[in-house]
Amino acid sequence: MAGYEARILKGILDSYERSLLSQGKNKVAVHIAFPFTRKNLPEYFNESSLAYEEIHSCMKSLEDQGLVTIVWKNGKEDHIIEKVLLNEKNVDEVYAYMKRKPRAEYVKEHLQLLEEEKRKYPTPAAQGFLDYLKKRLTEGKSVKEFIDIEDPGQTRKILKAVGELENNREGCYIREFSIRCFGNSKTFQSMLGVVGKILARFGEGLEDMDIYGILAEYSVYHTPDYVYIKGKGELIFEDDPDSVINLSCLKQGIGLAGEDVGKVRIRKNSGIKKILTIENLTTFFRWQEKDSLMIYLGGYHNSVRRKLLELLYQDFPKAEYLHFGDIDVGGFEIYRDLCRKTGIPFKTYHMGIEELEKYEAYTQELTENDRKRLAALIQKAESEGKDIRVLLYMKEKGRKLEQEGIRQV
Repeated sequence: MAGYEARILKGILDSYERSLLSQGKNKVAVHIAFPFTRKNLPEYFNESSLAYEEIHSCMKSLEDQGLVTIVWKNGKEDHIIEKVLLNEKNVDEVYAYMKRKPRAEYVKEHLQLLEEEKRKYPTPAAQGFLDYLKKRLTEGKSVKEFIDIEDPGQTRKILKAVGELENNREGCYIREFSIRCFGNSKTFQSMLGVVGKILARFGEGLEDMDIYGILAEYSVYHTPDYVYIKGKGELIFEDDPDSVINLSCLKQGIGLAGEDVGKVRIRKNSGIKKILTIENLTTFFRWQEKDSLMIYLGGYHNSVRRKLLELLYQDFPKAEYLHFGDIDVGGFEIYRDLCRKTGIPFKTYHMGIEELEKYEAYTQELTENDRKRLAALIQKAESEGKDIRVLLYMKEKGRKLEQEGIRQV
């Protein structure tokens, strides 16, 4: 098969499969065409190229076989081709000529595959994703954002990765998870992008996390996951209760690996009155707070930080729990996520109107996207009976403030 024949017939079949005609849903006459333009076929319009005659010969051959009809510009035959039209009645012959399977067959195979996989992975994100794929395919819509319907094997791998992640209960690294899931240390790495996109869309509360934050929610880590703490408190170890680290002696604090979080405790008589989570690392290192244990949150908290906070809440239920983050939509979304997932009654700290007024010179203008997200956040918070005064002030003034702009007096 000549290169031009394959290229043009591929374009025609791609257009056909995107059309209602291929699904039998067209209400008016539809003709599938490949237009000859400088963008689609630049060499055809290059006067110094020999492609002109070759393309004419190829198109006439296809027309003689009844696969296409040539439309000549201004009706002048053998002059300039305006476009070639698919002969719809011979579309099966075009598929056979191209050795290509019709999209309808791939869809049918995939719908059967989805039913099989639905029984394997009854987890929330996997089920939501499977339902989405089934609906899109049934309606004749594209799913190429997530899968290639011509590669069912890869679809099964993607679904397996999502389902196994949701079922994972053992902390491990990405390559270890890949070995357990696929018997190959690199397979999972190659699909991180699409798996992260699926979990962000169909998982709960993951939409604003990056891929490594999402994986950490399922105890799968890119590198050892550390949680940084500093301030008031004496750190003791379950395996060696006599060993004590006085956190107040470490000005910049200490990092605990995720797998060690469950093996340490803060001594209950440490005199801690506040437990303060801080969104950004610069502020965490700079900030000092009397009688307080401070924890670097790093944006959205993950399972390791959540585990530490839950242990602290068990041991210090009477402490005041505060969250200090950016005074912007993201900062308040992180705060809401923190309260919802830990069940701890956190209050915002230095995230009020007073700070927006005091540090007005350091504020930034809300973007159009900020305004849309802010409107949605106000509506959501108002429906839950939450205090929305700061959000309304941000909306009125059109300003936001990063926490690094707030100075400690």
